[in-house]
Amino acid sequence: MLRASALYLVIVIALVIGLICSSLVAVAYFYRAEYQKKFRHDRLNHNLLSGINLLLAAPDSVYKEPTRLGLFSSVSDSILLQKKPWGILEVGAVRAFAQGDTIYKTFTIADPVDSGKWAALYIADDDRPLSVSGKTRIEGNAYLPKAGIQTAYVDNKAYEGDKRLVIGQKRTSEKKLPLLDSVRLRRLAGYFFEKGDQFAAGDSISRSFLKPTKTIDFKNQAYTLSKITLKGNIVLRSDTTLTIDSNVKLDNVLVFARIIIVNEGFKGTCQLFASDSIAIGKNCHFGYPSCLGIIRSNTGKFSVQAKITVGETSTIRGTVFIWEKNPGQIKPLIRLGKKDTISGQVYSQDAMALKDGCVIYGSLFTTRFLYQNAFTLYENYLINAEINSRELSPYYLGSGLLPAVSNKKKILQWLEGN
Repeated sequence: MLRASALYLVIVIALVIGLICSSLVAVAYFYRAEYQKKFRHDRLNHNLLSGINLLLAAPDSVYKEPTRLGLFSSVSDSILLQKKPWGILEVGAVRAFAQGDTIYKTFTIADPVDSGKWAALYIADDDRPLSVSGKTRIEGNAYLPKAGIQTAYVDNKAYEGDKRLVIGQKRTSEKKLPLLDSVRLRRLAGYFFEKGDQFAAGDSISRSFLKPTKTIDFKNQAYTLSKITLKGNIVLRSDTTLTIDSNVKLDNVLVFARIIIVNEGFKGTCQLFASDSIAIGKNCHFGYPSCLGIIRSNTGKFSVQAKITVGETSTIRGTVFIWEKNPGQIKPLIRLGKKDTISGQVYSQDAMALKDGCVIYGSLFTTRFLYQNAFTLYENYLINAEINSRELSPYYLGSGLLPAVSNKKKILQWLEGN
């Protein structure tokens, strides 16, 4: 005869076995759920990568609007693609989704340089030589006038640089500079006429590139932007003068105005476009990929010179260009201050003025150089400046707006993602 305590023991053992069995079932269920989740996540990542490759390979005119595609003829492998212009660059957005799960990436798209056309210097041939003096250094291939390059004695100083004058191949330039991309120029010019919302003062505005662009319109009211952080999919525009104070933080923002003034000590990454002039103060630092550009697409006569001036000891990592559809008697000019550094590409439709100690790591296209001391203005003289294409990063990506870039798109910068 069994004791009553044995029954309790059997119940306890049965309970333990039941708990173990239920735990095993639960572990198997959660393992399967996590496995399926990991499988979906891996599949979404593969689909996202396929979408990115499709976007990079597509022409600029494709995927301007969000476009849904089914990969591999499967509804469960769906992606949403969009590519839109962003200043001189482009922004791509890819979303992959399945069973309520979504992953996305936004990124800037740019163009690698064409090594066959790339040059440290391209100066248009106006039937006179380029003269160099002081500690001038030109390293990389150079397109020069047929009259060539020669040394000169200026400011009581002779040429002190390399005896080869150009450390690289010398080629003959044409009468005119290679043209900028007309489609991109028209697209950029259109921003000057877009309308937007009134500015609401605040500490910070951030806008995702997955959303429509937020345009802030200052209209014909001169304004000084101060003590604010602006990031992402934001365009600022003004019909008159827009001043950016040094305490403003800009991250991938576009600015369009008639006149843009950046105060001394500014630091940020942005693209600035003006129709009249851009004035950069001393000791300003523009991160990569920034842009300073003058665009005059209308054919009217201008009483003001199209001009970009950069204060002393400033750095710009990106692109600087100036373009006028029909230049008048007052020619456009880019003027750099003492000890300025530009890492990237510079395109001056007419004149380029460099002060002592200016450095351009990358490529410079110009029609002529200007150098002025206290007494004399020298034309086509390059004095105490360095133009060095070999110091530019091999990973540098530029814009299809400028010459000497290839049409193979690459990712320049990741903006958003999960």
